[in-house]
Amino acid sequence: MNGKTFAVIMAGGKGERFWPLSTSKHPKQILSLIGGKPLLALAVDRLKGLIPPSRIIIITSADLVTVTAKAVPVLPKNNIIGEPCGRDTAAVCALASGIIKARDPNGIFCILTADHIIKEIPRFQQILKDCFRLAASEDILITIGVKPVFPSTGFGYIETGKSRRMKGKTNFLAAKRFVEKPDKRKAQKYVHAGNYYWNSGMFIWSVTTIQNSLRIHSPQLYKMANRMQKVAGTNHFNPELIKEYAKLTKISIDYAIMEKSTNIAMAKANFSWDDVGSWAAIENHFPKDDKGNVIIGMTEALDSGHNIVLSNGRLTALLGVHDLVVVQADYATLVCHKNKVQDVKKIVQHLSQYGKYKKVL
Repeated sequence: MNGKTFAVIMAGGKGERFWPLSTSKHPKQILSLIGGKPLLALAVDRLKGLIPPSRIIIITSADLVTVTAKAVPVLPKNNIIGEPCGRDTAAVCALASGIIKARDPNGIFCILTADHIIKEIPRFQQILKDCFRLAASEDILITIGVKPVFPSTGFGYIETGKSRRMKGKTNFLAAKRFVEKPDKRKAQKYVHAGNYYWNSGMFIWSVTTIQNSLRIHSPQLYKMANRMQKVAGTNHFNPELIKEYAKLTKISIDYAIMEKSTNIAMAKANFSWDDVGSWAAIENHFPKDDKGNVIIGMTEALDSGHNIVLSNGRLTALLGVHDLVVVQADYATLVCHKNKVQDVKKIVQHLSQYGKYKKVL
């Protein structure tokens, strides 16, 4: 490969489904929910030995730059980029392409997210290596797909075609179609079909390829990327970023580029993967008691089963309840049924109408 490899980690979300522990000032990716470190720090650790810290870039919200830098002190501070406002993943990818092109016009980079849990790190790194090699040799957009282990309605899916080729140890499939989060019936159909994969939201491409795709399918984002390339590393960067972002339409990279492109390959993941998207994900990473409860903190559960309980220093007592999520934070407590964990953000939206709750949001 002529170009250097870079990693871009998206870390700008508010993590509203993890309220009340996740708040606007201290969101999910900064919390040590799993593995004893902030989720963002785990994402950076996963790249150790593959990409040096000098070439790992975090894109977060402007108001989270300071707290993000503290969570990953191994990274140079100028590698923490703050978006002035959220414009979804297409804007992040375009911005990243401009920043990286300023450092290396032949650069190859991956787009990762801060809230994934991946345990087989050598396998993960091997797939990234193979993806980097393919992206360096062809005009191709690469995504990583995960074989579904249950009919999830919380993930998007990728419909695949025939095996495209092997590159190194990785099997690449033709990506035929991107499907938004389905209902239960469709999710079951996709799992049964056998050629659908969870859309992990991880992408790999060269600066040249992604910018060519932006030029064709999203001229507005292409223009922004070129403008940010010209001012990257200068005192003009943040003022220009504010000005350019204000013009952008909010759109995901799937809608803006992937669904409109034909030069796409999907790398078949051979590692375990979990998107820590709601409180339900906690069950996958902590042991259960003999009644199926996941208990973190000081809790007593009588005649209660299959609950998730996080107690923040105070005793939580459960009696005769099942399938609940109970989370105690410093200033708020959440109690909801497990089948409502995807809707926790509705609580946040409701509370945000009242100034008296600002402290807990």
